[in-house]
Amino acid sequence: MPVGNEPIIKADTVSRSFADLRVCVIIPTYNNTATIAKVISDTLQFTDHIIVVNDGSTDDTEKIIREFDHITIQSYLPNRGKGMALRTGFKKAIELGYRYAITIDSDGQHFAKDLPLFIGKLNNEGPALIMGARNMDTADNVPGKSSFGNKFSNFWYKVETGIELPDTQTGYRLYPLEPISKMKFFTRKYEFEIEVIVRLAWAGVKVSSVPITVYYPPKEERISHFRPFKDFTRISIVNTVLVTICFFISGHETFSESFIKTKTGNRS
Repeated sequence: MPVGNEPIIKADTVSRSFADLRVCVIIPTYNNTATIAKVISDTLQFTDHIIVVNDGSTDDTEKIIREFDHITIQSYLPNRGKGMALRTGFKKAIELGYRYAITIDSDGQHFAKDLPLFIGKLNNEGPALIMGARNMDTADNVPGKSSFGNKFSNFWYKVETGIELPDTQTGYRLYPLEPISKMKFFTRKYEFEIEVIVRLAWAGVKVSSVPITVYYPPKEERISHFRPFKDFTRISIVNTVLVTICFFISGHETFSESFIKTKTGNRS
């Protein structure tokens, strides 16, 4: 059963909505052979507008994803990081004429059954960046570092944008592609997921959230490519840069023009 107050939408209706609204699903993956096939299969129950980005996997990921027909695949070597995988997916989605992209992780933490929640929110409230807020207070096996990291990120996001969100570190999101198509980004790894949502807020894009379900396997079964020290340091540096820009623009907007405004100089 869906969580929250979003309407229940039948799978065939969702499938039509993906086409009518020009929404695709982007699945970035790196060495997720144990879970990637199920993530794709579950997503196909709702739409075949899928872009899988193989971010330099060194296992059998490429072989597995090539077994699926009617999906778009972007592959490259070597591994470039999640940020570049998402940027690659966004670029391809824009080339294919999509207006929105829902990103879902390939490690099995997210459930494709929650896709209708994003479509329902988009249908009801119009264009926005929609964040999938994980049920971290009730989910089992939530790593302590994830809970702390999310609270840390939520705090700085509010400082940088004035917007309060329950979950700024979720990878399950619906992005509007038109404003993204006009931006130049400077991050490449996990910290990109912070940069992009701050930049979209600064560009005037509406930001909202929808409650989703998350699955964390037991510690001994968990596979994560997040490197706590290195990636947390990168995220902290990006937040420092964004906060600095945020304070500068209060009196010196031209200083941050290349970061906040689009290439044409207009906000979305």
